[in-house]
Amino acid sequence: MGNANTTANSGASTPNVTIRPEEAAFFADLAKDWWNPKGKMASLHQVNPVRLEFIRGAFDAHFDADRAGIRPLTGKSALDIGCGAGLVCEPLARLGAAVTGVDAAADNVSAAAAHAEAGGLDIRYMAGEVASLDIGTFDLVTCLEVIEHVADKPAFLADVAARLSPDGLLVMSTPNRTPASRLLLVGAAEAIGYVPKGTHHWSDFVTPEELEALMADAGLEVIERRGIGWRPGKGLHLSDDEALNYIVSARLA
Repeated sequence: MGNANTTANSGASTPNVTIRPEEAAFFADLAKDWWNPKGKMASLHQVNPVRLEFIRGAFDAHFDADRAGIRPLTGKSALDIGCGAGLVCEPLARLGAAVTGVDAAADNVSAAAAHAEAGGLDIRYMAGEVASLDIGTFDLVTCLEVIEHVADKPAFLADVAARLSPDGLLVMSTPNRTPASRLLLVGAAEAIGYVPKGTHHWSDFVTPEELEALMADAGLEVIERRGIGWRPGKGLHLSDDEALNYIVSARLA
């Protein structure tokens, strides 16, 4: 996997330019606060256990792994696309995977590498477009709350699919484009400071049906789809309610 917690940029030309520079800059500005559970990225800290619950269940089912094992990803490679400062990479590494994290913002990659090093975790981090990086294919690819921020969704999904090994598993999550998400995830959440202003652009949200069609065009087949809902007393949880967020697992068709 190379040296521990390395960061790198590829000098290769980018086949598909999917990253909006303004989006990368926006999240780069949040890099230093990313690991503060009560800071500007508090919402990600709250949803992360729910996403990881889905990832673990999908992985165990897809690879017939030991559901009681504490390091079920041992011997497997994992790639987190749009890794931010490593909120998903670090749990995947602790579950045993050889982890690579890729993000458009170099500041995020630097923050991720520093945090992993401080925690004694060997994670490879790289900055740039995933299509331009010579990183091979992976058993598990995660891409969480990313597709709503990219400029060319079909090209991006093609790049994501290209990183899956033949028997690999993909997990993606994204907000749904509904009246409820417009009211709560954009309007109310930004108004009360639950997410930083400018985080979401509702018109860029993707419905589950749209995502499944885009995935099919990229040669992917959806295995499972769940909503990420919220209710008083329970908080965020996996649900049949897809009105706000949803998460899917997929494989190469």
